Amino acid sequence: MNSIEVNNLTKVYDSRFKKNAVTALKDFNLNVESGSIFGLLGPNGAGKTTLIKILLGITFPTKGSASILGEDISNYNVRKKIGYLPENHKFPNYLTGPEVLTYFSKLSGYENPNLNIRIDEMLALVKMDQWKKMKIKKYSKGMMQRLGLAQAMINDPELIFLDEPTDGVDPIGRKEIRDILVDVKNQGKTIFLNSHLLSEVELITDRVAILNKGIMLREGDVKELTISKELFKITIKGEPDEDNIKSALQDFLISKLEKNIVYVKLDSSDEIDKVIDSLRKNNFSILSVENQKNTLEDMFISLINETEKKI
Repeated sequence: MNSIEVNNLTKVYDSRFKKNAVTALKDFNLNVESGSIFGLLGPNGAGKTTLIKILLGITFPTKGSASILGEDISNYNVRKKIGYLPENHKFPNYLTGPEVLTYFSKLSGYENPNLNIRIDEMLALVKMDQWKKMKIKKYSKGMMQRLGLAQAMINDPELIFLDEPTDGVDPIGRKEIRDILVDVKNQGKTIFLNSHLLSEVELITDRVAILNKGIMLREGDVKELTISKELFKITIKGEPDEDNIKSALQDFLISKLEKNIVYVKLDSSDEIDKVIDSLRKNNFSILSVENQKNTLEDMFISLINETEKKI
């Protein structure tokens, strides 16, 4: 089952002059499986915020359709099952953490006779219980993010939208938030994550989508997207002579050679067998062959740079 389904979604922001109209999304399609953590990636102006606003009913599509938890996005009742942490969120600075959570739980229509117990559980979960009596105006950026995360989960939602949830949080805090999100996923919840910290996204997401200028560029699981299909790292036994390695692989493109490790760039992964055969014919013993993995950030930057020239 999919928690989110988007079909041919297009959003055009009109202006008084048609030539100045902005297409924020163009024929966008996306499915997010229930019980997963999904990452939405893209540079500023890519259309990420527009997509989230459409899914939440804050703005409306020009054409296309979308559904959340099996219901059309026009059905406002489904929003009771949704949690949302916007980027750069603000809370009234005269309230305390528990007062903020009380306010947002009522705003979402959440009914729980044991609301105070639920609030204490959420504050403990995000490690904010020791500051229960402190006013928001004294909060740090990291404390605001933690409270924002508790706010997004206070109504026990089935689907949670998080926009930059670890922004301003220190490394230990980011690790704690990642652990919380994984635990929430293991409870069967679905998390839709938007973040510029790609190293964070890479650690916890099941699948990601990359968009730019309203167009889907690529979608898949992180492992799929970060495996380089061309570069192989081959470790050779002993201390082989570099000239002999170059001679054995003269028909192939050597990207880098250091001591007993050679990096070979191939047009196709099928050619790795030919590389191995050539090395063995020249009496080299091979210890390992690894398809090189890029980081999600490396892949993202490369993809955006390539597509900027085409879009």
